[in-house]
Amino acid sequence: MLDAFDRKLLNLMQTDTRRTAHELSEAVGLSPSACLRRLNKLRETGVIEAEIAVLSPAALGHRLSMVVEVSLERERPDIMSDFKKAMRRTPEVIQCYYVTGEVDFILIVAVQSMSDYEAFTNDFLFNNKNIKRFNTLVVMDRVKVGLAVPIE
Repeated sequence: MLDAFDRKLLNLMQTDTRRTAHELSEAVGLSPSACLRRLNKLRETGVIEAEIAVLSPAALGHRLSMVVEVSLERERPDIMSDFKKAMRRTPEVIQCYYVTGEVDFILIVAVQSMSDYEAFTNDFLFNNKNIKRFNTLVVMDRVKVGLAVPIE
């Protein structure tokens, strides 16, 4: 169970993982070593899954982002598992969600050009006999991008 100190630490870490133990200590009201012990426990228990740098796709040449809705032919466990594995291995897919509703998966795809996206659709969507259909939405503007989870 998370206490108020853990929640404060998590809120701070979500906005900047480069804060020093001293900075965390001042913000939370615990000693630097107590902050580090708590962070290590949050990592060990899986509350903190990863500490990453969020990169700009456009700055790295990936000027196009697509939201792709994918419906599979059948919802068999082996088909779902194979699709999930393929998406984890595919660098263009920067996020993949297994969802409820009229589609089975939502993909966020980053590519350099429309020809790159066409190659992606040929390799992973058109040539997959287990895909019933897919629908592509082109991102016009990244209004809000983040991974922060609200912590009360």
